[in-house]
Amino acid sequence: MQGWVIEIRNVYTVGQLNSYIKNMFTQDYLLQALFVKGEVSNCKYHSSGHIYFTLKDSNGCISCVMFSGNRTGLSFRLAEGQQVVVGGTVDVYERDGKYQLYARQIVLDGAGLLYEKYEQLKRELEETGMFAEEYKQPIPRYIKTLGVVTADTGAAVRDIIQIASRRNPYVQILLYPAIVQGEAAVESIVKGIRALEQFPVDVMIVGRGGGSIEDLWAFNSREVAQAVFDCSVPIISAVGHETDTTIIDYVSDLRAPTPSAAAELAVTDIREILGEAQDFKERLDQLMTRRLRQERERAGRYEMQLKYLSPVSRIREKKTLSLKLEERLQERMQAVLVKKHQQLALYMERMKGLSPIEKLNSGYSYVEDETGRNVRSVTQVSEGQRLRIRVRDGSINAQVTAIGKEEDI
Repeated sequence: MQGWVIEIRNVYTVGQLNSYIKNMFTQDYLLQALFVKGEVSNCKYHSSGHIYFTLKDSNGCISCVMFSGNRTGLSFRLAEGQQVVVGGTVDVYERDGKYQLYARQIVLDGAGLLYEKYEQLKRELEETGMFAEEYKQPIPRYIKTLGVVTADTGAAVRDIIQIASRRNPYVQILLYPAIVQGEAAVESIVKGIRALEQFPVDVMIVGRGGGSIEDLWAFNSREVAQAVFDCSVPIISAVGHETDTTIIDYVSDLRAPTPSAAAELAVTDIREILGEAQDFKERLDQLMTRRLRQERERAGRYEMQLKYLSPVSRIREKKTLSLKLEERLQERMQAVLVKKHQQLALYMERMKGLSPIEKLNSGYSYVEDETGRNVRSVTQVSEGQRLRIRVRDGSINAQVTAIGKEEDI
C-alpha cells in the first residue's frame, strides 16, 4: 500500500512530459546545429510563407518546417524528390508531442559537402580572429585609383566600371582579369590581389557575379581568405547576389551585396565631393570675412595705441608742453622785469636826492684832491696842495693858500 502511494506521486501530465522532453532536446548541443541529408517529400508552401515537408531516406523520415523568416537560406524552389542537405535545429512541438527539424538552410545534395566544408572553414577562420573588427581597415572616402579583381567579361566588371565612372570619372580603374571559377581560380585571384597591392591602389574590389555554391567556391578557399586578410589595401568583397555569402565576405574590410553596390561604396559621387567643397568654400569665406573684420578692428586699436605711444606724438606733446612752459616763463620774466623796473625807478628817485650831480645842480660844489678823494675836512689838505672843484657846469683847479677851521671863521 505504501509503495502504491509513491507511484501515484510520480505521475506527470502530458504537458509536463512534453516540456521535459523539449528541455532535453534544447540542452543537446548536437540537436541545436546539425545538417541532415535526405529526399524531399510531402512538400507544401503555406500561404503564411512557411514551408512544410518531410525528409526521408531508406531507413526513416523526419518532419521538417522552414519558417518564412528563414527563407533567405533557400536559393531555389523546394520540390518533391529533390536530394537536399538541411541545416537547422531538432526540437519538440509541445502541443502535439512531436519532434521535427526546424530548417534554416537548405542546399541541394550536390552542394551539401561543399557547404559543410564552408561551415568548417568559417569556424576555423573565425577562431583564429580573421573576422575580428579590429583588423578591418576603413574604406577611404576620396580615392584616385580603384583596383578590381574579377573576370574581364561578364556583368560584374561592366557594372563596376559603369557605376564607378558615372560617380566619379576622374577615378582611375585598374582591372586584373582573374579567373573566378574552376581549378585555376584560387591562384588567379590571389595573384590579382597581390599584384594590385603592389601597384598600389587606394581601394580594391574582389568579386564576381552570382552563381551556385560550386561557381563561387574559389571565394570560400583558405588561400583567398588569407590573401584578403594580409592585404594592406582595403578590400571590398562583392561576390554573387545579395543572398550569397562567401568566406571573404567575413574577412574583407567591407562586404557589398553586389558588384554594383561595391562600386558605389568604393567611389564617392563627384557631386557630393563638389557639394562638400562648395560648403567648405562658403564656410571658409565666412570665417575669412569674420577674421578680417576682427583683424581690422584689432589693427584700429593698435593704430590708436601707436598714435598715443608713437615718438612723433610724444615729441609733439612735449613740444606743446615746452611752448606752454616757455610762455609761462616769459610771462613770469616780464612780471619780474616790470617789478624790477618799478624798483629801479624808485631807487633812482631815491638816488637823485643823494646824487652829487643833483647837488651840483642845486648850487653846491664837489672838492677832491689830486687822487680824486673827496675833501670833506680841512685836515685832509695842506697849504700849497692842489685841489679840483667840481661845479654844475664844469671843474675848477685851485691851490690851497690858507687853511682855516670853523671856529676861526
